[in-house]
Amino acid sequence: MDTITIDKDLALVYMGTRGRDASVLMPLVDECEKRLLEAVSPNYILKVFGIERTEAGIALSGTGLLLTGESIASHLEGCDECALLCATLSLGADRLISSLAAEDMAASYVTDCLASAAIESVCDEAEKELAEKLPGKFLTWRYSPGYGDLPLSLQPEIINVMNAGKRIGLSVTDSLMLIPSKSVTAVIGISRTSLPKAVKGCIGCIMYENCSFRKGGYHCGS
Repeated sequence: MDTITIDKDLALVYMGTRGRDASVLMPLVDECEKRLLEAVSPNYILKVFGIERTEAGIALSGTGLLLTGESIASHLEGCDECALLCATLSLGADRLISSLAAEDMAASYVTDCLASAAIESVCDEAEKELAEKLPGKFLTWRYSPGYGDLPLSLQPEIINVMNAGKRIGLSVTDSLMLIPSKSVTAVIGISRTSLPKAVKGCIGCIMYENCSFRKGGYHCGS
């Protein structure tokens, strides 16, 4: 990817300022955005797999990867394929946030929130590409390990299946944290028929009732 656009409204949600007067903060936000965009090298990879439903979980064809849990089974209901997504802002984001922490904690915090919004933009671009490559098919919103009961322990397997270490420099620690930290792995369901709204948007999320982002006016999915 050459460029990304950061959703500042989403960044303000992460900062806890959505719905408040953030005008005093915006010069710092703008400066931090400029520095962040200069520091990062965003990238992503996508791959589509057939899926098979088993008693143990949802198997991705030809990979040995098994997606377990009731939440991912529900998320992929009506789908006969899924895409794996790995996306990252690169280590440039981590390095900038860390260096700012030593000199200006406010700037570091704002940059961290902007980076969180930026990786969402990268994922949005990946979803757009996937949709363009699959005309006539329907996509779920992206679902990541750690959502619902889809275990974080799947992170190393997803990275291995996608060869994400070599392709975009993505790795995972023993504690299952992604490195670079502003990175995402996700599953996107693919269907030949239109998917119910409950599968595609906030209403289908098990955190719907308690989500602070939704209550602040931000909605995942579509």
